[in-house]
Amino acid sequence: MTDHIELRGMTWSDPRGFDPVVAAAKAFAVIHPGVAITWDKRSLQGFETTPVDELAANYDLMVIDHPHVGSVADQGCLLAFETHANENALAELANQSVGRSFQSYFLHGKQWALPIDAAAQVQAHRADLSPRVESWADVVRKAEDGNVIWPLRSPHVLMSFYTLAANLGRPCATSHGDLIDSRTGLQVFEQLHAVSRHMDETFYTMDPIAALDELSRSDRYHLAPLVYLYKGYANDGYRANRISFTDIPVLGRNGPLGSALGGTGIAISSKTAHPELCTEFALWLAGAECQSGLYVEANGQPGNALAWSNEAVNASVLDAYYNTRLTHETAWLRPRHDGYMQFQEEGSEIVAGALRGRMEPETAVARLNERFRASF
Repeated sequence: MTDHIELRGMTWSDPRGFDPVVAAAKAFAVIHPGVAITWDKRSLQGFETTPVDELAANYDLMVIDHPHVGSVADQGCLLAFETHANENALAELANQSVGRSFQSYFLHGKQWALPIDAAAQVQAHRADLSPRVESWADVVRKAEDGNVIWPLRSPHVLMSFYTLAANLGRPCATSHGDLIDSRTGLQVFEQLHAVSRHMDETFYTMDPIAALDELSRSDRYHLAPLVYLYKGYANDGYRANRISFTDIPVLGRNGPLGSALGGTGIAISSKTAHPELCTEFALWLAGAECQSGLYVEANGQPGNALAWSNEAVNASVLDAYYNTRLTHETAWLRPRHDGYMQFQEEGSEIVAGALRGRMEPETAVARLNERFRASF
């Protein structure tokens, strides 16, 4: 390749989101002389809320999360991977998916992103202070003792609502109609409130990073019962105290299933002048070789199942991938229709309002169902 090519990428600001793609860009440039990929970053809140079409107008490559897929699948702002990727290469990545991570970016018959980071709500605890808990009843007891911290900022408060509903075996809807039946909705609110009534008001301003920072430095808190996996906190030296991650505490009778799926994927702008090169980079970034090596060595949290099964990869994070694998494999996939992102914001406000005593649970369930129907 003789011409100098500059590609621009946008990711998110946590070391888990930024460091591995920067390292990958440098490695890619070695095998593709003349190609430079420059990465910008945005905050976690910006990552969760910035419309993808805005990013696609300015960047060749974007790290996105799957709930945005429905709003962009019909807009033409992303390049479907089937356009330039080999069918066998996509099938291989699908087979190497952690749970439904690969599927989460597939909509309307097209693959809009490739998973590079797998995450779901899991249990985080300070093993030096107390053991993990098994059940939601144990969480309630820990909360009564003042030992529980819980990120309840939007959208995470809604994610916890989703997780408990699915763990009961009655997951929220993903298609047109009511989000949840009244009986299940009230049961979920009862269980959420049993813990949240013991919570500090500041928890409603906390995202997972803020909660895990506090859990790692304060001996007051032993447990975050539902928080997205951030493997960095299990690394030696990342914070003052290491955090262990394990499967979610169980409310229903089916084990640790139903956690609200998170994670990130690599997407390509339909406006890029170099679609084949972007596709090659994305396939390599999501592949087992990169994910098990360079990606994790550069602070990445992989999305490839071969990396999750790697003993060396697990050794540095207190076996976080082994110990949360069942939760991730049985995670619940959020709605992804065009209009969902607005509901996610509104639904978070409704759930938080009910937990803070600003509306009755019956009213909250009715409003959730009303706003969910309207989102279609």
